[in-house]
Amino acid sequence: MRVRPEFEDFVHASSARLLRTGYLLTGNRLDAEDLLQTTLMRVARHWGAAETAPGPYATRVLINLSRDRARMASRRLSEAPLDEAGDPAMAEDDLSDQVARRALIMAALAQLADRQREVLVLRYYADLSVEETAAATGTSAGTVKSHTSRALTHMRELLAEPDPMEVSPDER
Repeated sequence: MRVRPEFEDFVHASSARLLRTGYLLTGNRLDAEDLLQTTLMRVARHWGAAETAPGPYATRVLINLSRDRARMASRRLSEAPLDEAGDPAMAEDDLSDQVARRALIMAALAQLADRQREVLVLRYYADLSVEETAAATGTSAGTVKSHTSRALTHMRELLAEPDPMEVSPDER
């Protein structure tokens, strides 16, 4: 298949953004790379339909692939992460505060419902408007606003600093 120069320009201009969006949706670099590659293959295959607005088209493809991946993952047997405490390579605690905050945010994003995670990533990371997010997710603007509100509330709860003055029931 011969690649058109317009598509190559689109790939160079959009790959980094699509990869970061995929990473925020999946929480995994390898999964994000797979999503990006499949997205670009599908956009190339349907370039005639995507050519007028390739950014939104590719974002929609990426969202749909992410949803498909999540559905397939829910059908798989669950996996447990390796115990980091037993891994000597993980024993050193030399990570910066920025990396620690990023890990906290990624963990909190992973706890959100898929649709809530999608709207936060598209609205606040990809910097899409409510209408653009609605088009990318195939929902209404009202649904995007509702998911955004609930997701932000949940993120605030997940990322809240524990009150040092609050006594837990175990300490009473």
